[in-house]
Amino acid sequence: MKIVRLFAATAALAGCGIIAASYTPPAAAEAAYETSAGRIAVKRLADGLDVPWAVAPLPNGGALVTEKDGRLLHFSPAWERQEVSGLPPISTGGQGGLLDVTLAQDFAETRTLFLSFSEDADGGRRTAAVSARLSADGGSLQEVRPIFAQEPALSGGRHFGSRIVETADGMLFITTGDRGNADLAQELDGHVGKVIRVTRDGAVPGDNPFREQGGALPEIWSYGHRNIQGAALDEQGRLWTLSHGARGGDEINLAEPGLNYGWPVISYGTHYSGAKIGRGTAQAGMEQPKWYWDPSIAPSGLMIYSGRLFPDCEGDLFAGALKFDYISRLERGGAAGDAIESEEKLFEGVYQRVRDIVEAPDGSIWFLAVGEGALFRIAPAESG
Repeated sequence: MKIVRLFAATAALAGCGIIAASYTPPAAAEAAYETSAGRIAVKRLADGLDVPWAVAPLPNGGALVTEKDGRLLHFSPAWERQEVSGLPPISTGGQGGLLDVTLAQDFAETRTLFLSFSEDADGGRRTAAVSARLSADGGSLQEVRPIFAQEPALSGGRHFGSRIVETADGMLFITTGDRGNADLAQELDGHVGKVIRVTRDGAVPGDNPFREQGGALPEIWSYGHRNIQGAALDEQGRLWTLSHGARGGDEINLAEPGLNYGWPVISYGTHYSGAKIGRGTAQAGMEQPKWYWDPSIAPSGLMIYSGRLFPDCEGDLFAGALKFDYISRLERGGAAGDAIESEEKLFEGVYQRVRDIVEAPDGSIWFLAVGEGALFRIAPAESG
């Protein structure tokens, strides 16, 4: 799928193999693109959102959307909205607040979902996560249970992460940021700057890499991350993460058990002052990113596409860009599908501050644009 901002001449584009011929600027409800694969519609599903952070399409239509200032919204299949009650206490301010919402893979039967957020604790703030059950009418959370709380709690309002991903075997990956205390991302006695792996009730899986290592917290899966705001599983069940850099150095990693991803010892960016970060771009025992951006695009949500409606995009990564207002499509390659070979910028300058991007049950692609305060859907026009 090639979607670009073209107003006139036809242009041939590589990658997903669609030739974009014309573009209709976004209207109140829908923007249209004529392509070699047919007409593509970008439809506004919901608006009036206040700093939306994450979206979870519901299996029978509608969606759940988090707003950073602490509201969870339920949209019916007819896109009627209601605010969901029963959330845990949420500490808002800075980059903290209500963050991710993820449906359990058995949501259709159990109504179970997972939320991540920042909370007050021990005189500071921390990233936390709960499981809960959504009521049948979508209006309240029930059976809210803590499943993770970052240790230690720290002062300040930066770098909370945070995404939640459930694996096929029912484990949960929860990502955190370094909370503005970069050196702690290298320390194994705390959860900051880490990928966490727990069960759905918060227990430590028996095969976690640091479970038996003295002085290390057993929930840790990987470490040396700056601020992971995107995470997704590929077709092999591997976890890919998307992390903010400083001044440059945003990166995508294939997060594997026990490995060190280098922050703040290595980075492809610089400090905001322009000063060098750590020891440069490489160090023995530290992993290289699969992709990085310099300058920074301020990346957020991450999706790996199934190919259901756009077969030529199967396995591609899609990421939101808060800074330059586009969706990044990254084409994977390599014998094991563990390399990223190229990037294409979709809708550059059209939708402002793209935060989350997900695949809906029908294969359409949904994204949140903070600048518009809206949720959008990309699909072939004939699919509605």
